[in-house]
Amino acid sequence: MQVTVNGIDTHYVHDDRSGGPALAFVHQLGGDLSIWDTLAGHFRHRYSVLRYDVRGHGASRVAREAFDFGALGSDLAALLDVAGIKRAHIVGMSMGGMIAQQFALDHPDRVLTLTLCDTASHTAAEARASWDTRAETVRREGLAALADATMARWFTAEFRGAQPHVIDRVRDVFLRTPAEGYAMACEALRNFDVEERLAQVRAPVLAVAGRHDTGTPSANTQAMARAIPDSHFVVLDAAHLAPIEESHRFTALLETFLKQQI
Repeated sequence: MQVTVNGIDTHYVHDDRSGGPALAFVHQLGGDLSIWDTLAGHFRHRYSVLRYDVRGHGASRVAREAFDFGALGSDLAALLDVAGIKRAHIVGMSMGGMIAQQFALDHPDRVLTLTLCDTASHTAAEARASWDTRAETVRREGLAALADATMARWFTAEFRGAQPHVIDRVRDVFLRTPAEGYAMACEALRNFDVEERLAQVRAPVLAVAGRHDTGTPSANTQAMARAIPDSHFVVLDAAHLAPIEESHRFTALLETFLKQQI
């Protein structure tokens, strides 16, 4: 389905057959809603499951001007309005976890729970230039210039060897991401910082990190979790996309977490 939210033609899927509580998934930089296919299939019998392509990703239109995470959080709020969802459990991975944090801070009454995976509360000052470099590379050379390094960062070598079909699918999504959409998201990531506001998060939080994550070390996710009043931190034996690499364990964790909040 396509809808215009905040001036952006946005692609989304809303499976509301269960009539249960709303559960919204937000993907990573260089991803799209299909990254959640397996999880959506598992939860759609008990939850009203919403997935969408973040602006500039998948089949959602690239923004015409620069944006920040306030705008990305507002996109999610507007999409929930379109879907008729007042409150939701929010699951975000990497960049999606940052969008989830921003959304929870800007729209606290709309959050039932937060599940924040492989993410952090801010971009360190010393890392900001690297986001500019990545944006410049993609604009000049395209996503293919980053594909190999990204897959190596997102998944452990063992998983890449054992599950090549998963890697091929994720790589294909990455390569189909519009270069300008990716670059603009990099520039938003460069400036992301909600660290000083984390104590304001009132929803229960499940924070998940990959033990082998070099992009967002588990210590960063743990530090975020410690600053949130009601949070639980778990480390999985995975790299950056822990919910995908450790899908069975993550599904069980999320299922238990959500049941505890109902």
